[in-house]
Amino acid sequence: MDTVNVKIGEETRQYERGTSLYDISLDFKDKYEYDIILASVDGKLTELFKKITKDCSVEFLDLKTQAGYKTYRRTVELVLLKSIYDVCGTDNVKRVVVKFTIDHAAWFEYEGKRPLDEALVREIDERMQTLVKEKHIINKSTIPTAVAVERFHRHHMYDKEKLFGYRRSSNVNVYQLDNYEDYFYGYMAPDTSFVKYYELYYYEGGIALQLPSIKKPDVVPEFLPVKSVFDEMKSSIEWNKMLNITTIAHLNDKIADGTIEDMILVNEALQEAKIAEIAKRIAADKNIKFVMIAGPSSSGKTTFSHRLSIQLRVQGLNPHPIEVDNYFVDRDQTPIDENGDYDFESIDAIDIELFNKQMTELKEGKEVSLPTFNFLKGEKEYKGNKLKLEDGDILVLEGIHCLNDKLSYSLDKNSKFKIFIATLTTLNVDEHNRISTTDDRLIRRMIRDNRTRGINARETIARWPSVRRGEERNIYPFEKDADVIFNTALIYELAVLKMYAEPLLFSIPKDCEEYHEAKRLLKFLDYFLGLNNDDVPTNSLVREFIGNGLLKK
Repeated sequence: MDTVNVKIGEETRQYERGTSLYDISLDFKDKYEYDIILASVDGKLTELFKKITKDCSVEFLDLKTQAGYKTYRRTVELVLLKSIYDVCGTDNVKRVVVKFTIDHAAWFEYEGKRPLDEALVREIDERMQTLVKEKHIINKSTIPTAVAVERFHRHHMYDKEKLFGYRRSSNVNVYQLDNYEDYFYGYMAPDTSFVKYYELYYYEGGIALQLPSIKKPDVVPEFLPVKSVFDEMKSSIEWNKMLNITTIAHLNDKIADGTIEDMILVNEALQEAKIAEIAKRIAADKNIKFVMIAGPSSSGKTTFSHRLSIQLRVQGLNPHPIEVDNYFVDRDQTPIDENGDYDFESIDAIDIELFNKQMTELKEGKEVSLPTFNFLKGEKEYKGNKLKLEDGDILVLEGIHCLNDKLSYSLDKNSKFKIFIATLTTLNVDEHNRISTTDDRLIRRMIRDNRTRGINARETIARWPSVRRGEERNIYPFEKDADVIFNTALIYELAVLKMYAEPLLFSIPKDCEEYHEAKRLLKFLDYFLGLNNDDVPTNSLVREFIGNGLLKK
């Protein structure tokens, strides 16, 4: 028998040459808490249908890993799309587009001869369940790009057709599920039986595909969307349509034909108009003394607070921006997370008592000496930054915990106006591949970390899961309490960020854990034509990350 040696962890076993990774994974499934869905073979991510043909080292990835979880999400979406076409009939479906995520759910827009309603969603759900039970094989094939363009034109998937027009590679990987074929950015499970955990809902005229979180990948949480976030996403999408830029290919068209500058100006003007509307709301309520701005990492809180301050001045107010990060406790008092690392996202990392004491004193008209946190030393410093509020003065506070009343427990609720800052990316790769909001923020943070703190991309990627866990605990539970949601995502920004992120990602060595994520992000950024930063306005939110902005911290 022709065999190969497969090293898995500390154990080496012999398998017949040509054995699939899926069959090998069955021997190790009891060693994993969740379903194995992907593998890393000699450091390269590999789908389970692949066969072993030589001696190698294998690491299996279950649903709780980043790559495994994303593979699961992608596979569920493929099964959903296949089910829609099965139930409605291929000729009756005009268009199905995944628009965005809300509360762990991907929201799909459907257009077809049969109107979408609760009954149709139930039929689609039943078809999905049947496909899962019947264990349909998902096949992968590599075809020439020119063939893919023609094929997806025939399938009426025009966004994919346009996307491949900018593809430099001569080949494209296509997945096939029975008679349905599609292109996806990333890996797939080997068959439909892996898709066990999901719920389907008819919501706001579309289909909401609710999935588990990576923290509990085998439990589907209750679907509790925040309506204000959904409405902001829908509004942003309508503006994208007005600008005729809903996918990366549309953005690339603007860059290629030299009309991107006008689009940038319109996009920035729209954002400024929304900031002006918020300032008017604040100025109309004389009880408001504290504008509380919160949002996840790299959402653009600092720049937004400065731009809002300018608009508040237009309304006759005198705003004072304050970063809550300056109220960090000294490093030796910083709480530790479950991995033994400093938990800077915890509210207990903030000197809450000092913060409330000074905010109360300011409201009472007293003069206070504001701290400045020295991140290198890990301690607060006082550099003579004194403040006393006069008539018409208002405080603009930004920090990840600003919507949590525990932070400002001593302040009257009527004196606070809460703003949640989100990076709600509404640009799609194509019809069925959305751009992750967290990817946008990770790329932003990577660039800023390197520019302002000398932190390399590998370290930023390594820390990102901890940051995300902190956000789920400390930030997102409070977004529903916001008086307004503000979207900081700009349609064009990833084309600019690409130019800064790629060199940082290429510097990550192949032999480290973060290489897989770096490679994935590089593949993602390769879809974009690069855009020089010359056309980025100096007060743009993008400048907070790439530098040379008019608004200084």
